[in-house]
Amino acid sequence: MNISRTVSRAATAAALAAALSVGAIQSATAAPPVERAGTARTVNAPVFKESLDDGGWTGDGLSLNAADNAKVDAFIDRAKKAERSISPQVRTAAFISGAELIGFDHRLKSADSLKRKVATSLLDHPGQEVNDALAGISDSVRYTLQWPDGRYTEGVALAASVLSTWGNGNTKWSNTWGRAKGYKAINSAWRAPRSEHLFEVQFHTPASKYAQEATHKLYEEQRLPSTTPERAKELQAQQDAIFAAVPVPPGADRLTAPAPRVPRPSLRPQPVG
Repeated sequence: MNISRTVSRAATAAALAAALSVGAIQSATAAPPVERAGTARTVNAPVFKESLDDGGWTGDGLSLNAADNAKVDAFIDRAKKAERSISPQVRTAAFISGAELIGFDHRLKSADSLKRKVATSLLDHPGQEVNDALAGISDSVRYTLQWPDGRYTEGVALAASVLSTWGNGNTKWSNTWGRAKGYKAINSAWRAPRSEHLFEVQFHTPASKYAQEATHKLYEEQRLPSTTPERAKELQAQQDAIFAAVPVPPGADRLTAPAPRVPRPSLRPQPVG
C-alpha cells in the first residue's frame, strides 16, 4: 500500500486553498507556527580550519586548493539566493501539515562544513572534479519538519504532497524507519523549480530527532579520515544502541515519495503541417 498517495490531489488542493484564503503563505513566511531553534541540528566547526594565503582552505586534515575553494564559495552564494524562494514554500508546507519547523536558523549549511564535505568527497574519489562533488550535495539548504508519533505518517504524506504540487522535484527519498539498526527518519531531497538548486527536508518525530542530535558527535568522529576502522565500528555500535530506542510511528516504514507531477498539456494551438 502506497501511504503517501492516500492524500489525494483534491485534499492537497483543498488544504492549499484554505491556507491561501487566510494568507497562510504570508503569515508562515513571517512567523511559522512553531520553530524551535534550541533543538536545531548541531553544526560543529572543524577542529582546525584556516583560509590559506593563496586562497585555499584547510581543516581537520582536509584541504581545498584556491581554484576549488573559489568554486565552493560561488556555490554557497547560489545556495543563499535559492534559499530565499525555497523557505517560504517549506514553511507553508509545515503550516499546512501541522509540523514543527526545527532549527530554521540553521537552514544554510555553514561554509566550513560544506567545504569539509567537498574535500572529503575529493579525497574518497581520486580524480573527481569539484563541480561533480558539488552536484551531489543536497543539503546546502536544509530543513527539519517534526510531528508527534500519532500524526507523523499523515503529516509527512501531506507535506511532501504540498512540496510536489508546487513543482519541487523529488530527487531522493531515504526512508530508514524499517531498518533493524542505525538512523531512523526520512531524509528527502528536492530540486527547486525556480533556481534548480537542491535542498534537503528531514522528516522526524521528537524521539528520532533527539537520537540524531545525541549521535551527531559520534557520526562526525566516525567520518573523519583519521578515525581507524576499529574506532569507527565502536562509534557505529553506540549510534545503533541510541536509535534502537526510537519508536516507529504506525505506517512510517511504508511512506514513499510523492508521484512525479505530470505536466499539464499546452492549451496553445499547435502549428499544422
